[in-house]
Amino acid sequence: MPDDKPPYAVLDIDATLSDTSKRVHFLEKRPKDWDSFFAGAKDDAVLDEGLAVATQLAEGHEIVYLTGRPERLRRDTVKWLKDNGFPEGQVFMRRNNDRRPSATMKLYRLDKLKAERPVAILVDDDVKVCAAAEKAGYTVLRADWGLDAETQPTLFEAQEKEGRT
Repeated sequence: MPDDKPPYAVLDIDATLSDTSKRVHFLEKRPKDWDSFFAGAKDDAVLDEGLAVATQLAEGHEIVYLTGRPERLRRDTVKWLKDNGFPEGQVFMRRNNDRRPSATMKLYRLDKLKAERPVAILVDDDVKVCAAAEKAGYTVLRADWGLDAETQPTLFEAQEKEGRT
């Protein structure tokens, strides 16, 4: 029975759980070096605040990781989450050829999750994702402890204009 299952807590990964600051420079080049940017994801440091929030939300919620990382990084991403002590949870990633803005891609997945059971909260650093989710009626915790896409035009452009992370 669906009523027996806890609500979802949905967490972004980059700049919410992982520190992307050491690899964002790959996106400042022309052309952007996406292969190096994504190759470095497995070496990201943990954002302590993100781990604390994930751990706290795991009590009473089913954790779902919703990332703009491409599907080809699944193995490294799942390993990173496990190796760094994050709670178990489903991982939803961007299809390798999906270039929709993060807000569009993530709202689509949130709506699919909501059809299964309630989504209690979304935790994300991207201001546009947060605003779109709030407008759609989701409860949002803005992850302002990581790399701030609003003040980092390179990452913001990648997330919103190029649909790459």
